[in-house]
Amino acid sequence: MQFNTLPAGVAVPLFYAEMDNSQANAAAQSQRTLLIGQMLTAGSAAANTAMIVSNVSQAKSLFGQGSMLARMYDYYRRSDPYGEIWCIALADNAAGVVATGSIAVTGTATAAGTLNVYIAGQRVQVAVSAADTAAIVATNLAAAINAAVDLPVTAAAATGTVTLTARWKGSTGNDIKLQLNYRGLQGGETTPAGVTVAMTAMAAGATDPSLANAILAMGDDEYDWIVHPYTDSANLGLLQTELGDISGRWSAVRQIYGHAYSALRGTLSSLVTFGQSRNDQHQTVAGFEASVPNPVWEFAAAYAAANAVCLRADPARPTQTASMVDVLPAPGGQRFVWTDRSSLLGYGIATSTARSGVMLVERAVTTYQKNSFGQADASYLDSETLFTSMAVLRRLRARITQKFPRHKLADDGTRFATGQAIITPGIARGELVDEYMSMMLDGLVENYAAFAKALIVQRNSTNPNRLDVLLPPDYINQLRVFAVLNQFRLQYPANAAN
Repeated sequence: MQFNTLPAGVAVPLFYAEMDNSQANAAAQSQRTLLIGQMLTAGSAAANTAMIVSNVSQAKSLFGQGSMLARMYDYYRRSDPYGEIWCIALADNAAGVVATGSIAVTGTATAAGTLNVYIAGQRVQVAVSAADTAAIVATNLAAAINAAVDLPVTAAAATGTVTLTARWKGSTGNDIKLQLNYRGLQGGETTPAGVTVAMTAMAAGATDPSLANAILAMGDDEYDWIVHPYTDSANLGLLQTELGDISGRWSAVRQIYGHAYSALRGTLSSLVTFGQSRNDQHQTVAGFEASVPNPVWEFAAAYAAANAVCLRADPARPTQTASMVDVLPAPGGQRFVWTDRSSLLGYGIATSTARSGVMLVERAVTTYQKNSFGQADASYLDSETLFTSMAVLRRLRARITQKFPRHKLADDGTRFATGQAIITPGIARGELVDEYMSMMLDGLVENYAAFAKALIVQRNSTNPNRLDVLLPPDYINQLRVFAVLNQFRLQYPANAAN
């Protein structure tokens, strides 16, 4: 028997006990979420620094109330109340331009009522009295907007027009949706009689910050869910390299893993065009309709959170029907229909649906569509495949590193005493097969016998200190389609049951 630290020549009596935890590890992998978004100058956080954030109040203090990142945290936490969340705040690009929009009020109210304006999915209500002029209504609306400190805009009124200015610079400000009476008559929302409201969409925002420094701040820390609102090719390219299989987080030398989530508003045509420009298995972009009230940063956060809750519980179970809490769907008649969503999935755009006013994840595909030769390839279609891979590789790594951290390597058939810290290809094979059975019982893999037959463990022919393993796991699949042929009868024959 071999001890790790207690020498054989101890002369002082009597009892000695060395601790060995190699057979006792039952700890679960800590899975963390990273949110990346812009902060306000009023925030106290240092830009490009990873920090754990425990609640919404702390996020508002760190990143500024009404900031993109504070709202991302809020919407992520609504769908994932238990996950560990880290944040990296970005400062505005110095060359950036803020987005602006306007709300023009005309006419004089002929009856009292309530004006219901939605800005980035948040409702602002203003009481209107009979005989209120357009200037009065606009002034009151601007005051109400500025009093709603979680809104992503500030407001100023002049001659019946409210000018809105995004709180930060960049193109994301253009995604601040302005809507009137979103809930309509059924929700008790109508414009007061005599008053007319015309909205000019937020526009002219330009030049987003780069994710380069945020990626440096990530270091080699593990983040399984990396959430951000950007879909420009430069930032997506940076993340593609960071998460890549060659030198990135999924490479053999780093083994950090993780998956990135963002979102994009658009028409079927514009989303398909975007999908054709991407091909990365480590990123999911959730496409959504132009009339969805919530902005991309909230949608991305909620979509990632809904997936994270499911995948943390079971990385191989499909995330379809997971709820995106408090995300408002597009109004009826303005939503993607089945054929639209089918097309989006075919071009690497993740989809969602609405049921009874609740947004649900439909299928969180990755942007990967083709192999290196440009041929259609479904091997990385679903993000669950990547999370299953993470779970399998982490479990095997934990088992091998825990049980054989300082072992010697010998050929099969070598005779050595029981308790010697020696591993052979056969011993390693036995450990892998045993762990595979455990993972099969946990619902991660299937076809144990086929795996055991195809598994190869051998000593490297040129490096005697290396074991080479061909690992052929058969990942369990997800129920995506339940197909029924309804071969009905109008009447079974009298003898049909015989």
